This record gives sequence, C-alpha cells and structure tokens, in this order.
Amino acid sequence: MDRFENVTIVKKANAYFSGKVTSRTVLFGNGERKTLGIMLPGEYEFGTGDKELMEILAGRLDVLLPGNEQWLTFQDGGTFEVPANSKFKLKITELTDYCCSYVKVS
Repeated sequence: MDRFENVTIVKKANAYFSGKVTSRTVLFGNGERKTLGIMLPGEYEFGTGDKELMEILAGRLDVLLPGNEQWLTFQDGGTFEVPANSKFKLKITELTDYCCSYVKVS
C-alpha cells in the first residue's frame, strides 16, 4: 500500500541519534500504529517493545537481527521483522526511507 487513509498523524517528530534518524507516528482507527521515517548514513542500535515489521521504501541498509551473527542487506521494497523486547543494529549505507509497523504480542 502506498498511502494511508483516515489516520491521525502526530505532528511532533521522533528524533534519535542527534536527528540522524527521524520518524512521524501514524495512528489508525483500529489501534494500529506505524511510523514513517528517514535514516541518514551511520550505525545505530535500537530496542523494541513490540514486534516490529520494517519496510524499506527507498535506500539501502544492513541489519544485524537478534540471535544472528551475519548482517543482512535490505533495499527498496525489502522487509524484515524484529522480535518484541529485543535489540537490533543497523548500518545505513545511503539515505533510507522506511515504514515501521508495530505488532502487539499477547
């Protein structure tokens, strides 16, 4: 899907790593939450509360997922999942546009 309809967008940006990673929160009527963001080149580590589904809209990155020893590369159209309550590392090799969906785990 290339657009969202009937949503609420939180105006205040989420900014991490001195503004090198930013996103905006999109809230859906059914309680679903997503963020749309941009990551500048660099290396970052994030922690999750909920399970995350990352969709790469443009750009290129390498990710080290929990429990893995090998970095995986994703680019335009690629997706990967990160388990809830875990940490993962990113190496952004070029400006990357992404959509992150948060999945509540019961």
